[in-house]
Formats: sequence, structure tokens, C-alpha cells
Amino acid sequence: MPVPDVMFCAQQIHVPPELPNIMKQFTKAAIRTQPRDILQWSYGYFSALSNGEPLPVKERVEMMVATQKNDSGLTPGLLKVLHKQLSKKETLSIQELQIKWKNLCLPVEQLHNLLRLDNFADGVSWMKFFALGCSALGGSLLSSMKQACEILTDDPEGGPARIPYDTFAFLYSYLAGLDEEMPQQEAESFLSALKEQVARKDYMVGVADFSVNRMD
Repeated sequence: MPVPDVMFCAQQIHVPPELPNIMKQFTKAAIRTQPRDILQWSYGYFSALSNGEPLPVKERVEMMVATQKNDSGLTPGLLKVLHKQLSKKETLSIQELQIKWKNLCLPVEQLHNLLRLDNFADGVSWMKFFALGCSALGGSLLSSMKQACEILTDDPEGGPARIPYDTFAFLYSYLAGLDEEMPQQEAESFLSALKEQVARKDYMVGVADFSVNRMD
């Protein structure tokens, strides 16, 4: 027998009362994040929402800077999103990282290039990968550490961008260790001097606490 036609009227369609607010927040998130692939990003957004996970949403719209050739790669805002999503795990699988990376519509080639900089065969140490992301954004050790401070800080925008000394020391030591031109003794001397400098500040390191001459 043929399936009878079903007539729907407004009274028959149930719209959950929370749906308008969900769609409003989704629209605002899409405007702030401006994903290259709205369908892929939407999949990641609603997957995270349904699982109670941090959403793939930037805090604000990012403007391109003069050094960026295009807006298709990693940005400070997107690295901050990844940090919120993945930092709860000290070590994660490459597959987990790939999924979050893809849902932010980031180039797969850039991810592969970053992963090649270290041996992550037994899993990805998030803070090491975070450091590599900062190096991709910064270009130099100084700029990379500034990016790290500005992304990780709890200070308000425009503030000193402070982070704990131990976190700074870990990121700095890791990136310095990958730099073949950076003597280990020089890196250790810098951190020792910095530790003494910030001891009076509850061991918090801000961007103003280090200079070009001492790091590069």
C-alpha cells in the first residue's frame, strides 16, 4: 500500500524551547571564528556541544597581520582554541589531534610539518605540540615565547601576559633544545637569571620580563 501523505500544521511541529538560543549562540560563534569550511566546522561545533566539550570557537574575530600571506593557517586564536580543547590530556593520540585540527579547518600539511619536528610515535605531548605551534606563529624564540605568554595568560587583554615560571621554562627549554644554534648552557643561564628576576613576583613571567638581547 502506498504511504499516505502526511499533512503537518504548526500545532504538530514541536520546536524545543532551547533551539532558538542554541542557534543564536552558534551564529555568533561562526561570526567570531569565521571558519573556511562552515560545514566541517559546524560538525565539530555540534559534536563538542553534544559531548560537553570546549567548543571550537575563537574568543574574538582575528584580523590578519602584515606577515600573514593568507588566513588559511594556524593563528593565535585557533591555537588557543586547540589548547582549551586538548590541554586536559598531557598526552593524546595523533588521531585526536587530527580530528580537532580538521574541525578548525586547518591545513593538514601544516599539521604534518609540525609533527615532523619531533618523535610523537608514542603519543603527542600536548605542551610540546603547543610550543611547536607557537614557533610556527612566532618565527623566532622571542616571538614564540611572546605568543605562548599571550595565549596562556589569565591576565586581561593588554595586560602583562603573565604565565607561571615553570610553564615558561618548559616551553623555552623545549624550543631552545630544538634550535641547533642555541647552546644549552646559554639557555640554562637565561632561565636561571629569569628565575631570580621573577622570584619577587610569585614566579610569574610576563612579556616585559624578557628582552630581545637576552633571548635571541
